[in-house]
Amino acid sequence: MELLKIENIEKYYGNKSSLTKALDGISLTVNKGEFVAVMGASGSGKTTLLNCVSTIDRVTAGHIFLEGTDITMLKGNDLNKFRRDKLGFIFQDFNLLDTLTAYENIALALSIQKVPASVIESKVNTVARQLNIEDVLKKYPYQMSGGQKQRVASARAIITDPKLVLADEPTGALDSKSSKMLLERFNYLNKEMGATIIMVTHDSFTASYASRVLFIKDGKIFNELNRGEDSRKQFFDKIIDVITLLGGDVSDAL
Repeated sequence: MELLKIENIEKYYGNKSSLTKALDGISLTVNKGEFVAVMGASGSGKTTLLNCVSTIDRVTAGHIFLEGTDITMLKGNDLNKFRRDKLGFIFQDFNLLDTLTAYENIALALSIQKVPASVIESKVNTVARQLNIEDVLKKYPYQMSGGQKQRVASARAIITDPKLVLADEPTGALDSKSSKMLLERFNYLNKEMGATIIMVTHDSFTASYASRVLFIKDGKIFNELNRGEDSRKQFFDKIIDVITLLGGDVSDAL
């Protein structure tokens, strides 16, 4: 079942004297329950693509549909409601509020939606158990490890049951052990909870957890891999093969 449809989007930065084309006619679809990774070298357009889907950036041309709604046309309160109700964000630098505990950071989105306190408590405790962060709920961000902060950020992103979870380099600031733990949780969110995830990453190991990988080069889709029945190791090897085909961008993409 199609959840997201992107039609021929373009994104330009700058002015007439210095114009940069970040996205060059990208079209793709993402089905409900998919886990899609987007890879590419620095400056390839992968983060711009994520920013356009998240409505952080506006497309210069083309259309993006989520559940049939053209989100490129949303403005004002409609845009705010879309972001609040439909999307979950997971950023590389966590974006947790330092003055709030983990519990309060996770609960904030529900509080904004005026969800009753008893319901909030139940939902926070449930997601904390699923992400194995029950022991940090009373801690402030400065008291947590990077892996714990990232899992709190992940809990905050999914607490509202968003239609789409967007993750920008979610393992970029984590050590290998924390990265693997977070990716296993992403798998849990995707397979057990039915979350649809689009994740931008430069890391092949991280991308190998996805069910499909899109490779972006010069603002266009260069290649696409579907995991199918492959093991994660087999899929990882195929990802490396495609990155090799990207030629001079290998050092940036890995």
